Amino acid sequence: MDSYDVLVIGGGPAGYVAAIRAAQLGFKTACVDDFTRDGKPSLGGTCLNVGCIPSKALLDSSEKFEMIAHDVADHGITVDGLKMDLGKMLSRKTGVVDKLTGGIAYLFKKNKITSISGLGKLVRADGDEWIVDAAGTEVKARNVIVATGSSPRELPLAPFGGHVVENSGALAFTEVPQKLGVIGAGVIGVELGSVWRRLGADVTILEALPGFLLAADDAVAKEALKQFKKQGLDFHFSVNITKVEQSDMGVTVTYTEKEQEVTAQYDKLIVSIGRIPHTSGLGADAVGLGLDERGYVKVDSHYRTNLKGIYAIGDVIGGAMLAHKAEEEGVALAEQLAGQAGHVNYDVIPWVIYTSPEIAWAGLTEKAAKDAGLNVKTGQFPFSANGRALGHGDPRGFVKVVADADTDKLLGVHMVGPNVSELIGETVAIMEFGGSSEDLARTIHAHPTLSEVVKEAALAADKRALHM
Repeated sequence: MDSYDVLVIGGGPAGYVAAIRAAQLGFKTACVDDFTRDGKPSLGGTCLNVGCIPSKALLDSSEKFEMIAHDVADHGITVDGLKMDLGKMLSRKTGVVDKLTGGIAYLFKKNKITSISGLGKLVRADGDEWIVDAAGTEVKARNVIVATGSSPRELPLAPFGGHVVENSGALAFTEVPQKLGVIGAGVIGVELGSVWRRLGADVTILEALPGFLLAADDAVAKEALKQFKKQGLDFHFSVNITKVEQSDMGVTVTYTEKEQEVTAQYDKLIVSIGRIPHTSGLGADAVGLGLDERGYVKVDSHYRTNLKGIYAIGDVIGGAMLAHKAEEEGVALAEQLAGQAGHVNYDVIPWVIYTSPEIAWAGLTEKAAKDAGLNVKTGQFPFSANGRALGHGDPRGFVKVVADADTDKLLGVHMVGPNVSELIGETVAIMEFGGSSEDLARTIHAHPTLSEVVKEAALAADKRALHM
């Protein structure tokens, strides 16, 4: 029976990163993963195969298409006979995914990690080790890391199948739907809705909550919603879905809005109402692994479960379901197993929505800071006053800084605008080191760049913005 220092169950961002870091630290490591794409084993989990990576590839392709169709005329560029080859667009997306998933396989080989394709199941304890069924073969491990991720949550009225799809199905439409319905106005719903709206679909987004992006700063959410409505996305809030019926022609959705019953017809319906922990087939009940009432694996601050030698990280333990959060947990746990001080600062995890304009934030919103009893000051600066944004032809949005008025500690930064996914990183670094809005304001930013808006927003927190 093969024996390992570390056995990881799950090859997504949490699992494969934990395996790589463990191997770097000298542990004999294996990873068992049952994810398949097109019937073949494929490392990377949901994120690389049917989530983060393919969706961003399609977002980029669709944004280029829309830019050429509608935006380049202002640059003095005229394009005649513009055509879209959806098949080639989807093929490019697949190529990007293949390159990255193949890259993980290469990294496993480079770091001498044993990769096992199939289901990993906890079987029993054997002294200080655990017996795990790895794709039908029992192996031993001193430390087992559960990183099985999450699965899309189904709407009971609209189980997945046929014209009702989750994120993976929405990334593989073979033709552009004429009418597309989206249930859920969260990150995935808005991103996928944006892709197909740009490519020609009439998109309606139905949301049960009373407002848009309630986790984001109010000012950012309001600006983003205004921009998305300008683009033609049709939002409906406080919606209660009462019936979903499929036919050969599409999907009929009945819902109530403002006490009125509405019936709508769609060619396709994307259901994006969150994700649930994936523990099916793990053997949690058989070994007594502790789960909470929602099915998440219960862990302490060091990712230890109730069973000695078994740990859990990533989506399966809850919290922010973000690939970068899962990766950091993988690194932190591997380092803790090696006696190092691995740590994740959950207070400054960045959030990004890759729409156009992009949305990004980290730290506390203004409301959250005030609710915590802090004396708050804010600074805000628009991209419309930035030379690089004007040169790009995309001056939408702004950067908002939230700081403690008494200590000047930087509490949060919130952005909506061009390329803000790339701008949020420097603010996370400042907050990670407990820095101030003054630290951000005094940092020299190259001119002309979009990043100058971040500096100006920090200056504005002390009412000394230079270009407004």
